[in-house]
Amino acid sequence: MKKTVLCIALGFLSLLGFAQKPSPELLSPTNHALVMIDHEGQMAFATNNGSMEVLRNNVGIVVGASKIFNVATVVTTVAEKSFSGPVFPEILEVYPDQSKYIDRTTMNTWEDINAHKAITGKNKKKIVMSGLWTSVCIVFPVLSALEEGYDVYVITDASGDISKEVHDQAITRMVQAGAKPITSLQYILELQRDWARQETYKPVNDLLVKYGGAYGIGVQYAREMLKH
Repeated sequence: MKKTVLCIALGFLSLLGFAQKPSPELLSPTNHALVMIDHEGQMAFATNNGSMEVLRNNVGIVVGASKIFNVATVVTTVAEKSFSGPVFPEILEVYPDQSKYIDRTTMNTWEDINAHKAITGKNKKKIVMSGLWTSVCIVFPVLSALEEGYDVYVITDASGDISKEVHDQAITRMVQAGAKPITSLQYILELQRDWARQETYKPVNDLLVKYGGAYGIGVQYAREMLKH
């Protein structure tokens, strides 16, 4: 009888231990590199798969999260001075030193020597990408990174294209190739994961009040009415 009870107890404890171990599929602040690709004016003018206001807010969440959690981040542009123009203000606010941006001529970030070196030099097997346009400037490097054995995530709502169909088909193609789609809110909450992490609790919620839409309004309401 004692042996039976002991076996049950050990089994229960092993289940608890297993439950406390997060999936390796989850993103953490230290296990990935973030690549923000071509969030620039010229690319944005024709982006029409959704609201530009929502897209900019989502970009703000993503880059804000990368700063809060000190994620290894690469910002890259295409023909910034001659054609595409500056990056979104939301990116400039978080990463104001434009000398660190990597400007390219190639549509495929992965084929640019400096960009490839910057990304792979972060020494992360997981790479998270978002940008404009999904069907070109995201599909190309995502497929290329997958081919080299990287585990690639795409933040779909911080990316955009000339129509919903074009955007959706691009996501489908990447998913079929092995990429993992996530959203901007999912990204920041996956990095936070535990509200007991007080060092990032307030910055995360401040960011969501600023860019999180209805979710952010809920946070603001809770703070004021429930004194959180």
